[in-house]
Formats: sequence, C-alpha cells, structure tokens
Amino acid sequence: MGIQKILISQQIPSAGAGTPYDEMIQQYNLTVEYRPFFRVEPLSMREFRAQHLSILDYTAIVFSSKLAIDAFFHICEETKTVVPDTMKYFCSSENIAVYLQKYIVYRKRKIFYGENSLKSVIPIATLPKHRGEKFLITSTDALKESVRRLFTDAKLDCTGMVLAKTVSNDLHDVRLADYDLVIFYSPADIRSLKENFPERPKGGPLFATFGPATAKALKEEGYAIEIEAPTPATPSMVEALKKYLAK
Repeated sequence: MGIQKILISQQIPSAGAGTPYDEMIQQYNLTVEYRPFFRVEPLSMREFRAQHLSILDYTAIVFSSKLAIDAFFHICEETKTVVPDTMKYFCSSENIAVYLQKYIVYRKRKIFYGENSLKSVIPIATLPKHRGEKFLITSTDALKESVRRLFTDAKLDCTGMVLAKTVSNDLHDVRLADYDLVIFYSPADIRSLKENFPERPKGGPLFATFGPATAKALKEEGYAIEIEAPTPATPSMVEALKKYLAK
C-alpha cells in the first residue's frame, strides 16, 4: 500500500514554523494534515476537592509539564491557597523549572530540576538536605504507578495529585478512510479513536505509533501497527517513516 495522505494526531504547527516532516513531504509528494485527538483541561474545583488533598500539607511539589504548573497555580488562586516561600519545587527539566518564573520568584535554593525525566529528579530529591520533605507529585488523569514507584523505592514520602484531565475531541467530521496512514503519539489518542470510531474503518488506514504505551494501547484495541517508534534504528517517528517510505 502506498502512503500519500497522512493524518497526525497533534496540533497544527504554528504559521511559518517548520516541521520535521517538511523535507519528507517534498521528497515523497505527501499530503500531511494535523488534527489533535484529545485536549487537556484543568479539573473543576469540585473534581479537585474530591481528592481530599491539601497543598499546604506538603513541603515539595513535583512538576513534569508547564500545563501542570498552570493548573496548580490556578487551583491555588481558586482555593485562596497561599503557597509558603519555604515550598520547594522539583521539575523534570530546566525548561519547566524556568517556567515557574511566571508565578514565583526564581530562587535556586528552592527550585531543582532533572534532565528531562522524573527519574533524573530522584538523585536530587534524595540528597540529605531534602530527606524530610513531603512530596506532592502533580499529574494528568492519574499518577502512573511507575512514577509513584520511583519515589517510594527511593523511600521518599510522596502523594499524587491530579490537576488536569484528558478529554477526547469530537472527530465526527474526520473520515479515517480518506487517509493512508494515521500517526498516534499518546494512549489518549487511542482512547479518542475508540470513542469516535467504535466501528473499525474498513479498507484502511494503516497506523503508526510513537512510544511503548501508545503501541500497547492500540494493540489492546485489536489494531495492527504498521510503523512503530522509537527503536534503536529509528529513534524518532520521522526517521521511522522515512525508512518505511524508502522501501
């Protein structure tokens, strides 16, 4: 089956911004369209309060996204919670840590960050000066058990707090059969696929997935995966697609 028309389950790139797919589009005369399959929304106050958690019971907050930071301080504002100056912040990357400047005075003595993963935060969090902290790990939908285990295995006092939720977008105007290939990047994409298309499209398209969790979710729905990334040979979706098209 030839690949000519591709649907990518992500936001349309900003006007004028290049994408990793540009060179490939020209080389293979592809048509590439973007359509996000889901969106992330902050919890309502009712949903947040149902967790029965108090931010002030904790001495350290863990962030892995800018969205979580926005949602956290929105909830603080709505609940009139004044975060003390003694609060410590642990972020999965420097980029996310710097984003905290939008809400607080950036002081290195209370902001710490890893190298693009929560796993890389653990060696910092377990330093003697942080040993007595109570960690509040922010998340979307639910705290992954693998993340919780990182902290509990390190014997850190931790609790998960959900700040936002993923919601499937309405895709009633999308005809999957119009595409040769659909690329998914998140398990939430697969949930949206199931909700929007309860009956499997006949005659196509092929599916590509990025990340083991996305691949697992699609396989559990009974779909075959034509292109899967990352792999040692193709660490990005673009490289995986290039290799596939070159065959």
